[in-house]
Amino acid sequence: MTFALFFGNRGFMPGELITDARREMIEAVTKAGYDYIAMDESLTRYGAVETRDEGRLYHEFLEAHRGEYDGVILCMPIFIDENGAVAALQDAGVPILMQAYPDEIGKMDFKHRRDAFCGKFSVTDVFYQYKIPFTVMKPHVVHPLSDAFAKNLSEFAAICRVVGGMKRFNLGCIGARTTAFKTVRFDEVTLQRYGINVESFDLSELIDFVNKKTDDDPAVLAMVGNLEAYTDFTKVPVKNKLTLAKIAVVIEEYISAYHLDAFTLRCWNEMETILRVCPCVLLSYFNDKGITASCEIDLTSAITMRALALASGKPAACLDWNNNYGDDEDKVILFHCGPVAQTLMAGKGTVTEHKMFAKGDPGSGWGTNEGRIAAFDMTFSNGFTEDGKFKVYANEGRFTDDTIEDAFFGCGGVAKIPDLQKKLIRLAKGGFKHHTTVGKGSMKAVLEEAFRTDLGYEVIDIDD
Repeated sequence: MTFALFFGNRGFMPGELITDARREMIEAVTKAGYDYIAMDESLTRYGAVETRDEGRLYHEFLEAHRGEYDGVILCMPIFIDENGAVAALQDAGVPILMQAYPDEIGKMDFKHRRDAFCGKFSVTDVFYQYKIPFTVMKPHVVHPLSDAFAKNLSEFAAICRVVGGMKRFNLGCIGARTTAFKTVRFDEVTLQRYGINVESFDLSELIDFVNKKTDDDPAVLAMVGNLEAYTDFTKVPVKNKLTLAKIAVVIEEYISAYHLDAFTLRCWNEMETILRVCPCVLLSYFNDKGITASCEIDLTSAITMRALALASGKPAACLDWNNNYGDDEDKVILFHCGPVAQTLMAGKGTVTEHKMFAKGDPGSGWGTNEGRIAAFDMTFSNGFTEDGKFKVYANEGRFTDDTIEDAFFGCGGVAKIPDLQKKLIRLAKGGFKHHTTVGKGSMKAVLEEAFRTDLGYEVIDIDD
């Protein structure tokens, strides 16, 4: 991540404080492992922005470096002039973090007093008036070299990753919506307004491409090796394993040709009846490769999965709200047949035959990657399109190490979510589907900030 550093000024405030702030902010950013760009210090007094003309200089600096920075840190060493800040940053096009220096007891004389506590409100008020998106965090004032600001930086970097990866991306839709699942319907035009470009592919085309692949195709054989190294394929018949590899190669060709960042797949029941495989393990594989992949043509779940993956730097998963866990009202079994990334599982998975398909058509469902989800703090999120808007929620819980009996097929985990029953009612009444998506870590604040402030999604609070 690279941050553009902005330093504000106001004529009658102590200039020495700005010089120190420049040094301290650069130290804080580089110590945290990030890169930075900053306008030439010699261009303005103390290398900071005060007037509109100085703001235009900074604006030109950003334009010259467009695409080289992921976010802006607006540093207020003192009570700065908001006019220069607006001129500088009104076209930044990336998240902006407001940071204001704290005053120190014993240093309240004119030489040392900053008044940035008050000045921060002046800047946020005017940015609000100009409709310039910005991020504020706790505490209200914070020193760049403090632990609190290091945490702010980490969260801001996650926000920048989400916004940078979600503002414009390509999402493949491979197959039509499964007829029985109206729950996963979506409005493609609405998503385009949010920068999400949907590319649709007929499943019959994929099947035709798969059938034209030969067993000795070098790309297919290489994929067999990749899949065998990824998870336990020892139970899978050779023919079915080759078919799964062919499907993966065809999907990779779609990804390459159409520059797909994510995709959703019609996973039943044509693949089982025609190709005699179940593609769960392939979704698991692609998620671990960094290409978000959801099942059952749940395209909006792929959107929140991508956001979770960007925020955490780890794969996400699409899961069913599937079972109660005994009498504990705050626990639920989240499950899917086998598309969960190995990264999120407690151990190496085993590729099996899908038990639901095997029941009526033995030999038709090879490809479920069975196992259990590991214990970790998690964030869950999902969304849908309605009336030209993308509506989304984000909340937090934890996967526990509670056991699920061996006879429970697929890949599941027990999640503990505070006030779960209340939240389930909110989801049901709010029009959300039977799926949720999960990512590793506590990211609710990060996602809500990115969704609401910079991406313009309508965020639904399920804690209400």
